[in-house]
Amino acid sequence: MLRKTLLALLASVVMTGAASAAELPADGLVEKGKLTYGVAATFAPFEFQKDGELTGFDIDLIKALGEKLGAELVPMNMEFKGLIPALQGGRIDLINSAMYMNPARAEQVDFVPYLKIGNRVVVAAGNPKGITGRDDTLCGTTIAVTLGGIQESQARADDARCKAAGLAAVTVMTLPTAQDSTLTLRQGRADAIYDSTPGVVQMLVEVPDTFEAVGEEFESDTSIGMAVRKGDAALKASLEAALQEIVADGTYAKIIEKWNLPATVSLFD
Repeated sequence: MLRKTLLALLASVVMTGAASAAELPADGLVEKGKLTYGVAATFAPFEFQKDGELTGFDIDLIKALGEKLGAELVPMNMEFKGLIPALQGGRIDLINSAMYMNPARAEQVDFVPYLKIGNRVVVAAGNPKGITGRDDTLCGTTIAVTLGGIQESQARADDARCKAAGLAAVTVMTLPTAQDSTLTLRQGRADAIYDSTPGVVQMLVEVPDTFEAVGEEFESDTSIGMAVRKGDAALKASLEAALQEIVADGTYAKIIEKWNLPATVSLFD
């Protein structure tokens, strides 16, 4: 349903004149002519640092959108928990950080969705606790998550489910970044983490003897989006128009292919 609604919206933008729509708003930006975006660059393959430079799917995406909008990009790398406050406080124009869309966040920001992904449970190689997925085998374990991230909400929901069933509680260990969560699992201080399916694929390629994924993919229809301030219709429309243009010219598909994401992540089939 979301995919159909988004396609209809973007089609209407094109019909009313994509060339004029895909321009930066004249007012309301942190700096005129520039697009200042917040990112928590610790969530590969979407945003991370390599050799001191920002890289990842979302970084390539915002560069492509910036070209369509004729905008100079100004990235601000920060902890994930600080992204929404920075947006609401006017320090950034948008959040470009693979933000999972949910009702609580939609009350605080307006989203421009661009991908659909699922999630996996990841454990240490050998699976010492015998975890079989996002099920009752998680009860009594410690799950490391990013503070304020969707994984924290998921882990707390699992804790509540375990308690309601009369089983041992889940210990939810909150950490500043996804990289911290992964390190904690690697050190044996946590029993499991949750990660996006694309992130898990990259992790298992890079360190195949350190981690393993268990169970089925869950919440596989979760959308992620860029976020603008609540009510910022002008910037939202500009981003939607630019997004439609990079879908139409094939750039969007090329970025998906570059980062080895499955075709199912696309919202624009």
